[in-house]
Amino acid sequence: MRQTLFEQASTLQIGTVEFVSPDEIKIAIDIEAPESVALNTGGPRPFPRVNGYLLIPVDQGFLVGQVEWITVERSPFPKRRGMQDFGLVDLPYPLRRVSLNPLGILRAHRDDKGFVFSRGSDILPSVGAPALLPTDEQLRAIVESGEKKRVCIGTSPVANDAKVYVDPDRLFGRHLAVLGNTGSGKSCTVAGLVRWSIEAAQRERSGRPNARFIILDPNGEYSRAFPKGDPTITARIFKINPGEGEAPLKVPLWFWNSTEWCAFTQASAKTQRPLLRRALREVKAGRTGTPVPTEEEKKLELRRYLSSQLRSIQRDIRSNNIKTDENKFGFRLKAIMSDLEKKLSEFPGYRLQEVKEAIKNALDETYNSFEKDGKKIEYYRAFTEDQVNAIAEALNASLNLLGGIIYQEGPDEDVPLPFNGTDLADHLWFLGQQDNQSQFIDFLVARIRTFLADPRMKAVIADSEGVTLEQWLNDYIGGNYGESSCVSVIDLSLVPTDIVHVVTAVVARMVFEALQRYVKLNGRPLPTVLVMEEAHTFIKRYKEDLDFQDAAAICCQVFERIAREGRKFGLGLVLSSQRPSELSPTVLSQCNTFLLHRISNDRDQELVHRLVPDNLRGLLRELPSLPSQHAILLGWASELPVLVKMHDLPESQRPRSDDPDFWDVWTGKNEKGETVTREIDWKTVAEVWQQGLTERSGNEL
Repeated sequence: MRQTLFEQASTLQIGTVEFVSPDEIKIAIDIEAPESVALNTGGPRPFPRVNGYLLIPVDQGFLVGQVEWITVERSPFPKRRGMQDFGLVDLPYPLRRVSLNPLGILRAHRDDKGFVFSRGSDILPSVGAPALLPTDEQLRAIVESGEKKRVCIGTSPVANDAKVYVDPDRLFGRHLAVLGNTGSGKSCTVAGLVRWSIEAAQRERSGRPNARFIILDPNGEYSRAFPKGDPTITARIFKINPGEGEAPLKVPLWFWNSTEWCAFTQASAKTQRPLLRRALREVKAGRTGTPVPTEEEKKLELRRYLSSQLRSIQRDIRSNNIKTDENKFGFRLKAIMSDLEKKLSEFPGYRLQEVKEAIKNALDETYNSFEKDGKKIEYYRAFTEDQVNAIAEALNASLNLLGGIIYQEGPDEDVPLPFNGTDLADHLWFLGQQDNQSQFIDFLVARIRTFLADPRMKAVIADSEGVTLEQWLNDYIGGNYGESSCVSVIDLSLVPTDIVHVVTAVVARMVFEALQRYVKLNGRPLPTVLVMEEAHTFIKRYKEDLDFQDAAAICCQVFERIAREGRKFGLGLVLSSQRPSELSPTVLSQCNTFLLHRISNDRDQELVHRLVPDNLRGLLRELPSLPSQHAILLGWASELPVLVKMHDLPESQRPRSDDPDFWDVWTGKNEKGETVTREIDWKTVAEVWQQGLTERSGNEL
């Protein structure tokens, strides 16, 4: 005869509630309760166990609590059941106590088919309520909770190896952080999540899923995780010096936006950046400077110059700079008048004399000077709007004769239109000569030419003939319904250090902006996952108050934007890092799911503790002692925090992140008795090194 729920509960009682608060419940364990293994729950199970689960009956079902700590308290009286023999002398007896974190409510299913767990509770037990061991069925209901149990990622050791499922919409839709020390299993976890998700979708679809995973791989680990000939998943692999079945890594320099160009070239803000942005616009429009400009080109340059000055003066009128910053404004007008004096003889018919006279009148009326310490100090008082408007009217009249003001000429400098890097350097030099800024531009031009001539960089950013934007998006993001593959591995391990941050930033930004435009054109997002391995290197916190942001800061800013806005356009972010304390706080705060492997560093532990609610921090005390392949799953993708033993990956599907096998090499054999050799050929290494290569014939040394 089947026991009722309450009859079964009476056989599983192990203690009573003696303290209740909203975030903690303390249990006094009965003397007769199991001390190491419970045998009456459907199968042998360790009890008591930190991070295990206990149940407390409440009106709605059972309150589920997670064990935070276990202790022994000395009691003056033993706790006995039944009749007391008052003729005996009682001696102090150790009593066990357990602290629980309340997690949620476990209810019987409506159709009497098992149980349903829901997070949170609006009712707490009273003192004296019994504490129960959950059965295997109840444990599975707790750990396997959630409506969309689609991808199984492992089992829970504290729940009798119940399967742990995640919903990909929650796991990838609001960003995932995989954190842990080196050797704790992060890379295998990331590779497994990609593989298990695709395999689950493949079983559901009965064919290749319409999935897109883009893995940015700075250590060259993941090409082995998706090997050629894999019957389930193969990856498109892009790398420098590709081998058989791999493609060359191409991130053309014409993909770069102006911010990335400024960071790459270290252009100064005052003089070099404006000219660099102008050069980018004009080169993308197909205009390049010539040593001897034609009359039309000269007239166009004058028109651009006057347009720029008129727009600047109009902004100064609106912002009231003519009154509040009169000293600088006056000397700017004096510089414009000096430029016009040089152009008067060359352009006699365009009323430049009237512009010069309007500026001279305003300067004469506001000029002032005084003596200080034997030196003459010159300055200009505040200008009136009438004075400045007269100058603007004269500039406008001159521009009307030249064809009108130019507000924005040519395409935006951030639009990816093809051009040649040499043409950009030549045109930038030409603009510097025209604007008499050669002393500021020559060094910048020389820097660009040096980078473009470097064969290590040229292979990635400059040698991109035949690469089109459409082809690049199709190859790197993926075609319709997973054509060719669902996974793209971008191997950054051989990319020169000088450009690796820029290349990473460009790839991530191009993916993000492509998905933005897809949404605008189609009205629906294209779900895509961007994986960043060694995230602490590329998404590192930086100082925001600096005038010059280097390539590393620009790279971090791209990922910060993806973290903030990617969800709206279907772009999920997966971060893998061994130093969470070095990650950008902006990016980390946008991650709603965490898979935490072993973390032993104090600073990293403190950061992780701040990411979770106070009543769950006890769970994280296990982080320093977690064995490899074990992780704590918490956040949006899991109904409750749970300890997970990730599924095994065959050696052929693991990333290349194994620890060095010193002993096997020293002794010449491994544990299986197989011979282990390391042949040394320094001649080959020297030849390849001196040729400036890292690989030969696509094979690793």
